[in-house]
Amino acid sequence: MTSVPDRQTIACTVDEASSHLLRCDSLTKRYAVNVLEDVSLELSHGEIHAIVGANGAGKSTFCKIVSGLVRPTSGTMWIRGTEYRPANKRHAETAGVQIVQQELNLIGNLTVAENLLFGRFPHRWGRIHRGELHRRARLALDRFGLDEISLDTPARRLGVGQQQMVEIATALDRDCRVLILDEPTAALTHRETDRLFIWLRKLRDQGVGMIYISHRLEEVIELADRVTVLRDGKKVLSREASCLSADEMVRGMTGDDTLFAHHDFVSHCQSNVRFRVQGIGQRSVLHPTSFDVHAGERLGVAGLIGSGRTELLRAIFGADVADSGHVVLDGDPRPRRFRTPSQAVAAGLAMVTEDRKQSGLLLSQSVMVNATLATMSEFRSAVGIIDHADEWAASTRYRDQLAIRCRDVGQSCDTLSGGNQQKVVIAKWLLRDAKVFLFDEPTRGVDIAATRPIYALFDELAQAGKSLVIVSSDLDELLRNCDRILVLSAGRVTGEFHRDTWSRESIMQAFFAGYTE
Repeated sequence: MTSVPDRQTIACTVDEASSHLLRCDSLTKRYAVNVLEDVSLELSHGEIHAIVGANGAGKSTFCKIVSGLVRPTSGTMWIRGTEYRPANKRHAETAGVQIVQQELNLIGNLTVAENLLFGRFPHRWGRIHRGELHRRARLALDRFGLDEISLDTPARRLGVGQQQMVEIATALDRDCRVLILDEPTAALTHRETDRLFIWLRKLRDQGVGMIYISHRLEEVIELADRVTVLRDGKKVLSREASCLSADEMVRGMTGDDTLFAHHDFVSHCQSNVRFRVQGIGQRSVLHPTSFDVHAGERLGVAGLIGSGRTELLRAIFGADVADSGHVVLDGDPRPRRFRTPSQAVAAGLAMVTEDRKQSGLLLSQSVMVNATLATMSEFRSAVGIIDHADEWAASTRYRDQLAIRCRDVGQSCDTLSGGNQQKVVIAKWLLRDAKVFLFDEPTRGVDIAATRPIYALFDELAQAGKSLVIVSSDLDELLRNCDRILVLSAGRVTGEFHRDTWSRESIMQAFFAGYTE
């Protein structure tokens, strides 16, 4: 028989809840298994409360419950002492809860201005008041100093980092008492991250409470007031950020003391050039660019958002047609300019895109279907029948190699965490056995524990003689994993740095060279 709390207990609970901006008691969410179990958390006015944990720990589920996107199986929430049961995202927004999710949700065909005020368009005589729309949108962007973003640009033409900043600006332009940020800096450069942090601190000073999710522990230490660690859906600790080290957070997340163990870089770079890019360019976004990549070499591409990093990879791969230049692959001396990704794949290239949701995965399909998508013909018999047993075995092998957390390879990709989805994209190209791998933000949204198999994979591919081009907004990631780093600034190469002579200062100077010369 369930006991009924007495009035004194109820009064104490309500009193405690009213002392916080947000209070969550014993939140649980169950699907086939518990993905969140008995998690309690408090958020005070003017507090940045970080939640950290490995992929699948329950961080995003918790945030979706608070923001009205998912209903809890059990548990109670209060906002400023009033019980809070959001029926949907709109209800949560009415209560002042705004969320910026890890997966981008801008509408690609709408302009930046239309996305910023979507659902809140100013009207005059029954029509959208364009002048007022642009005035308010410009104010929202100017708060972040985003004067370089045109209001009339369709959102699909923005880089992922710029889209992320627009989404954050959109959330802050609404009534916002509780701001939830799920991996907000995953696609941002250090400069953009610094800009974001300035604004988050201003919001904190204004009394806004923030729930901040990040896999970048140095950010958590720098920004957060309090840290809660989740593991396997349960809260394992919650402390003041000043009382926690990165090592302690990692131990809480994984129980593993070896994540920060030193790993010496071993170069596998060979003398022969495997891949040559000559004069690849696109009008207005990318000056003609040339470079070589040797067999076994890991070439990093660094730069600020809008520097042309992603545009370079897309032009090489045929996702965007280049206006000039060509590529040459080892063993095929013909200069090629790919006009479609299928041509690049047939020639031996693979590309892991930064936006897995839009261009990397069929989210409604299984891990197996996605992993074997680029190699389907290898599992087809002479009469066209697919050998599903071989397909299952091959995708299971790479699931194990990349430590993809799923029930089995028959599980749908839209039920996986963001980091595990990223690893499925990588598995797809490993099965293809490409010669040249283009990685665009390969660890975006991947937790610190899950980066280890990806970094180990870089080493294995290089050791096997593959050529890797790795674009990352995390300079530390490139410094750790690359033989050589190219820097793009304002659409052109402004620096080339070798491991034995590079310095962080010189690389950072090259970041800005294209904008100052």
